[in-house]
Amino acid sequence: MLASSSGWRESDIAVNPIVSVVTTRKAVNDARADPWFGPERASQMSIARVRLVSPALAGRFSLAATGLVDWQIESVERVPTLSIGRPVAGSGDLRDVLLYVHGYNETFASATLDAARLSDGLSFHGDTLLFSWPSGNKLLDYISDREKALWSRDALETTLDSLLANPTIGHIHIVAHSMGSMLTTEGLRQIYARHGDGAADKMGAIVFASPDLDIVGFSSSVKRMPRLAQRMTIVTAADDRALAVAGRVSGGTRVGSAEKAKLESLGLRVIDASGLGWGILNHDLFLRNARVQQLVARAITESANP
Repeated sequence: MLASSSGWRESDIAVNPIVSVVTTRKAVNDARADPWFGPERASQMSIARVRLVSPALAGRFSLAATGLVDWQIESVERVPTLSIGRPVAGSGDLRDVLLYVHGYNETFASATLDAARLSDGLSFHGDTLLFSWPSGNKLLDYISDREKALWSRDALETTLDSLLANPTIGHIHIVAHSMGSMLTTEGLRQIYARHGDGAADKMGAIVFASPDLDIVGFSSSVKRMPRLAQRMTIVTAADDRALAVAGRVSGGTRVGSAEKAKLESLGLRVIDASGLGWGILNHDLFLRNARVQQLVARAITESANP
């Protein structure tokens, strides 16, 4: 859950900088590359616990306040089981989980740091979990990345199953970026096909940020899981240049650049971020723009308190 409307509260990850990770990446030991998990597919998924250095620990009046100090990875430890979700001390309330599914052209390290930035930017209170699939981290690997993302859907389904079955977890909130939205849609569709409306009981907000998937296929999926669709929020931007290129490569309108009315006709909430970015691509406003993050945080809060 998030800070109450009565005032801002520091995020849990700023105080206890831990990100849990489930990944379908193959482990590597090459110090010249990402020294933990690389772009190759693993024979089985791995679970890791990442300890980070939070900018907040540098002090309010240090360089952290200027934005010149960023999150850093301190250590990565492979663990046998996913250990998240537990009662909030002294209250008996269950802890929520924020699940982040990254997009195309990401390393394990960059995705982990983005998960931390997202959780901190939302002032999220609960556990932060990253699902990392084997993106190649190369601009020209778009088609290859799409195949790897789809290949990872069974592992994401297994992860979602584990979260849904965990009695110590409150709500499961999902933020999926770009190509990760396609993977997440596939995973949710598989979950819904097996569990039906029961899959929605523990779900909080499902946020697709700049989703890179075909609008026709997405519309079909949404209609097959109506209870989950009620919890979905789409972050769009007409000036998202990355999605414009993806649309030309794929030959179809991407959800993240679809007309607002079309998405709302599916029963989805829409955050229109057009004009809010100053970058070249405007593809990661959910991480960079405070206004967009406020709206995402509101969607999460409202989903947990219907």
